[in-house]
Amino acid sequence: FIATLPCVFALAVSLPAAEKKAAPNPYPLILGPIRLWENDAPGAKGQRPQDVPTLTPFPADPAKRNGATMLILPGGGYGNLAEHEGTCYAEFFAAHGITAYVLKYRLGSNGYQHPTMLNDAARALRMLRTFARRDGLDPARIGVIGSSAGGHLAATLVTHFATGKPDAADPVERESSRPDLGVLCYPVISFGEFAHAGSRKNLLGDNPSADLVKHISNESQVSRDTPPCFLWHTVEDKTVPVENSLLFASALRRAGVPFSLHIYELGAHGLGFGRDSRPAPPWASQLLHWFKERKFTP
Repeated sequence: FIATLPCVFALAVSLPAAEKKAAPNPYPLILGPIRLWENDAPGAKGQRPQDVPTLTPFPADPAKRNGATMLILPGGGYGNLAEHEGTCYAEFFAAHGITAYVLKYRLGSNGYQHPTMLNDAARALRMLRTFARRDGLDPARIGVIGSSAGGHLAATLVTHFATGKPDAADPVERESSRPDLGVLCYPVISFGEFAHAGSRKNLLGDNPSADLVKHISNESQVSRDTPPCFLWHTVEDKTVPVENSLLFASALRRAGVPFSLHIYELGAHGLGFGRDSRPAPPWASQLLHWFKERKFTP
């Protein structure tokens, strides 16, 4: 995050004098992790760092800022959070003019189960809409990206979103939690035949009901209101089978939801932008092209 501080400083000093004198905002820009709730998060099991979900901001390069925002959900099997699927993505988006926030959501390894993770992601998406209105960004261009289990959480958010509560005292709760688009990187989607066992156990416990398994197998939850999605996966992935992305894309197709599906032959699970000298497929450049096609970016 230190590497992004120059961007934050440049953004701050460029504000017009009139904006600097505006009334205090209840959600001011913070140069560091932002708590999703001022007090204990709903269902918190304590006050340990792992009990406090947070957002870390990565402001876009002021010279390139285009008004779009991305919420980033790192993977890790709902047992940990992969740094290379969080900070690395945020720095990439910020460099391309897209304001980014990395979510530290609560995990099964720390005693949490569904719907805690979805509640964290939904609250974060709502906060980003509030921030967009505050910062002169577009509240109708807010996307979510997730990888592996983070891809499952992103898929859950695009299929289980809720409208806001217009009469809520908290401005954040008035906002919708529906992303304007979703980006799913080698995502966990189904908890059926092609499930990732570790993600399923950490999210749902040892003996979830059949109804809960179906409810959170997101290929069965796609509707015409699901936002457009970009998916990529590799056939070589032995951790999360490629069928997960294929099932979700098929569901999007049946529902008439626009999508862009990229299946690559080679590449192990968890590549992100590339790891340990292993190159990643060219998904990032194709994602930027899709953003332009969707008019998410200029």
